[in-house]
Order: sequence, then structure tokens, then C-alpha cells
Amino acid sequence: MNQIIPFSKERMLSGDRVTGKLHLGHYAGSLHNRVKLQSRYDTLVMLADVQALTTHFDHPENISRHLREITLDYLAAGVDPNESTIFIQSMVPEIAELTVFFSMFVTVNSLRHNPTIKAESGNRSLGELYYGFLGYPVSQTSDIAFCKATVIPVGEDQLPHLELTRKLIRRFNELYRPVFPEPQAIISEMPRLVGTDGNAKMSKSLGNTIPLDCTEEELAFKIRKAVTDPARVHKDDPGHPEICPIFSYHQAFRSQEADKIQEACQMGSIGCTMCKRCLFKDLNLMLEPMRERRAMYTRRSDDIEDILKTGTRRAQELAKETLGEVREAMGLDYFNHNQVN
Repeated sequence: MNQIIPFSKERMLSGDRVTGKLHLGHYAGSLHNRVKLQSRYDTLVMLADVQALTTHFDHPENISRHLREITLDYLAAGVDPNESTIFIQSMVPEIAELTVFFSMFVTVNSLRHNPTIKAESGNRSLGELYYGFLGYPVSQTSDIAFCKATVIPVGEDQLPHLELTRKLIRRFNELYRPVFPEPQAIISEMPRLVGTDGNAKMSKSLGNTIPLDCTEEELAFKIRKAVTDPARVHKDDPGHPEICPIFSYHQAFRSQEADKIQEACQMGSIGCTMCKRCLFKDLNLMLEPMRERRAMYTRRSDDIEDILKTGTRRAQELAKETLGEVREAMGLDYFNHNQVN
């Protein structure tokens, strides 16, 4: 596990902000794709602790705990440390350096009009936004570029970020010389998950999630309490699955049975309670191997530290190599790639 293996294939990068445990929305959004594709590519998985500070800068003491939680989530979900390089963003300083270089030719206007920035900034004016928050898409570009990733597994809501990344990389290559490949998206086949409360998005901040580490009892409670078709009063009333969060989970995690559920719901031949029971059974079967892997790694806590150290060293070596090329392309390699001697 401590041996650093060189990269040899196309690279795939993914990651998550270190703001708390992962949930089924993350799994549907990109995590299942990362696990499925990790042996096909040289896979890097980033624990984005710096980007967590864009909204949690006043509580940095929580990041260390969240870092361990998410690492366990990765390993439990099937991210294999022998196939995937799991690393910590803040411990690869070249990412921050690259962010500064990219920020020289990105306009404030393009950042303000990024759909994710617009949605998360709410009604705040430009003068009320923090620099780090506004520049979040530039930081994401550097995350992708430092390792020359060519494949990015994303949900549809992340496509605007990736398009800005492609534009910045294209601009760098035009200004200096071609250093970076333009990354391509692999979009999740699973639909975007709505929250258990019917909100358009499953979100930690809204408290409407089903965590990946939930027990069988917690899963049963979450599904039992989840909202269903608000227009359906009696169990034999015709249902409207297109507006029911539970049906969207059937589509994501029971796709082969979803058509039957849809038809039965519309005909009123299956009630919401039975529909939830079917979902619970299959979701619990999906989560059970994750619980077993989580328990194994929880008992072997030293392994987690070794995995993170090895992965971070591997990412550091790659980053130094890339930044050497960047500085040379920009004419900033004054002392033979920073060697003063």
C-alpha cells in the first residue's frame, strides 16, 4: 500500500468538498461511476478540504473529522485504494499556485454568471460575496488540470463548471503552449435525486438525505418518513409517480422494476406503504456490503492514514511535474524549475 505506482493510463478525477458525510445523492451523482470506472483509468479521488472553506471557513475544526468520514464513505462504497489515488487537496500546494495562474485570465462576469455560483449566492450582491467563494470554479479547474485529467464523472448540475474548465484550459493552451488536455464529462445514468422531503435536491444543508452510512433501522425510518405523492389520499387512488420522491429512488436504484412500479402506482394497485417496502428491501441490500467494508476499515484505522499519505504523495509528485511544465510554458522557470543552486 505504501509503494507509489506511476500513472500509465488516461486519468479520471473526481472528489467531494469535505463538509460532511456522503449520501445517496452523491452516490447517484457520480460516486457509483467512479467505482465502476476506476480500473479503466488512472483514477484520482480528491478530498476537497480547501473548497470546503468557501462556505465553512469559520469552522475549520470540523474538517478533520469530515475528512475521515468521507474517506470511510469512499472505501465503503467500493473505491479501491489499489485502483484509485485518494488524496487531500490542501496538501498539494501546486493546485493553489495553478489557481492563481488561471485567475489571471478569467473574468469576474463569467464567474458571477456560473449557474452554481448564482444559485448558491442567492440574493447577495457582488460586494457581499467572498473572493474564495466567487473563485470556486477556478479552483475546480486547477483540481482537474494539475493532474491532466481527461475524464470527469459528474452529475448534470456540474456541467457548467466543467465547461468553464474547458474554456480556461483552452485559453491557457492558446496563450502559452498546449500543456493541458480538455477534459470530457461522463454523466451519471442515474437521475438526480430529490430530497426525502420532496425538495428538488438531496442536500446535507437541508437535512433531507439518506446517508451512505445509515444502519438498517435508520434507512427504514428515512424511507418511512419520506414524502410521497401529495395528491394521493387513499392507497387505491391513482398515483402520480412523476411527482413522488420515492418513485425517483426506484428509477435510480431499481431501474428494472421502475416501469412496473410506475404502472401499478398509476392504476392504484400498489399503495405508498408497499412501494416504500419494495424500495427499502433493495436499498438495504445495496448498502449492506458498504456497511461490511466500513466496519472493516473502521477496525483498521491505521490503514486509512496510510491510504491518504500514499495517495497524497502520489498526487504531489504528479503536481510538481505539471507545474514544471506550466512554468516553462509561461516563461517563469527562472532557475531551472525553481532550483536556485
